[in-house]
Amino acid sequence: MKGKILIVDDEPDLRGLLKSILEGEYNIAEAESGAALKKLLADEAPDVVLLDLNLPDASGLDLLPLIKKSWTDTEVVVLTGAATFEAAVEATKRGAYHFITKPFDTSALLVTLDRAIENRQQKEENNSLRRALSAMSGSSAPVFQSPSMQKVVRTLERIAPSDVTILITGESGTGKEVISDLIHALSPRNKNRIVKVNCAALPRELIESELFGSVKGAFTGANSDRDGLFRQAEGGTLFLDEISEMPIDTQSKLLRVLQDQKVRPVGGKADYQTNCRIIAATNRKPEDAIKDGKLREDLFYRISAISVYLPPLRERREDILPLANAFLKRFAAQANRTLNTFSQAAADRLVSFDWPGNIRQLQNEIQRAVLLCEGPNVEASDLSVSETQAVAPEGHDTSYTLLEGVERNAILQMLRETGGNKLEAARKLGIGRQTLYNKIKDYGIEA
Repeated sequence: MKGKILIVDDEPDLRGLLKSILEGEYNIAEAESGAALKKLLADEAPDVVLLDLNLPDASGLDLLPLIKKSWTDTEVVVLTGAATFEAAVEATKRGAYHFITKPFDTSALLVTLDRAIENRQQKEENNSLRRALSAMSGSSAPVFQSPSMQKVVRTLERIAPSDVTILITGESGTGKEVISDLIHALSPRNKNRIVKVNCAALPRELIESELFGSVKGAFTGANSDRDGLFRQAEGGTLFLDEISEMPIDTQSKLLRVLQDQKVRPVGGKADYQTNCRIIAATNRKPEDAIKDGKLREDLFYRISAISVYLPPLRERREDILPLANAFLKRFAAQANRTLNTFSQAAADRLVSFDWPGNIRQLQNEIQRAVLLCEGPNVEASDLSVSETQAVAPEGHDTSYTLLEGVERNAILQMLRETGGNKLEAARKLGIGRQTLYNKIKDYGIEA
């Protein structure tokens, strides 16, 4: 069935005609008067109400606000045998989706109903997203303007209510952690915790005890039993960031946990059942990580029941200014400053820059500009990003793509500025330390 239609009309013959046309495609309910309609307002909302304007005991125009108040997302299609422009305008003001005169064209009616149902479904999706975003902190609420990211959101809204394991891929700084927050917020598990761990940041000798827990005496320094992250995420979500940086032998144990839904603490002799949803992420291309021996192929297939790719910021430039304005508002409030907006030159520079560090780099750039700018607006001179795209240095291997050349040159320039301090260079570039190490290796950059 396409949806539920409520027919509100005092003419039995017309209700019968509409029912014969719509039955089979839609679930049909009927009300013969305003009083009958009011009794139904406490029930489950239909997708569309077909409302006659001239009922024996009420005016459809007066009923419209009651319908919209009780059934916020329901669309109302007005039916009338005495159409006037004024009535159509007034019905629209009071929340009507469309206005159809009697006698009506059947094909036009069906098209209108299908569009009304689609519109209602879109409202529900938007409302669920708004509820999810309101559950997230304002500082992490994402901005989605580009078609590519709106497509990602539609995918997330479909898969979030399930318990399917999700792998998020994309360059460093594209917002993988924020997307994991959004999936959790949209899921039935949102009443419990989302526990996050960066697999690249955990020492090799401690990662298993962090994930699975440990018992007293399992290793030197284990002075008491320790709950692992799986137990901490019980009933909620466990986000494994940079999973391709997890040691291979730990990946094999993780695979066993995912298959059996059982965890054995380090040094323990008994398993415990686990119930948490797994979201994993990596900034490596999975096929490259598998080829390089960084990611077990069987684990990849286990964690990638659904894969979500986050495009880099340079491929979704529609998001740059909305993100920049959101960061401007946040950091100006934190700095107790009044900053209005970006000048046109500054906005042009932000949109034209390729952002090798993606959203993280953009965020750092705006925070820096807020602290340094002196006027009421952020000017181009307040930005540290170059007006023109960087070009590969002389003698650079031209087998790199232009974008790779831009990224390589940005890393070289930052390493020079920091005197070779990789930790400081990674911080200023807005990328993770391990990501910088990987890129230095990939681009063959000498120390």
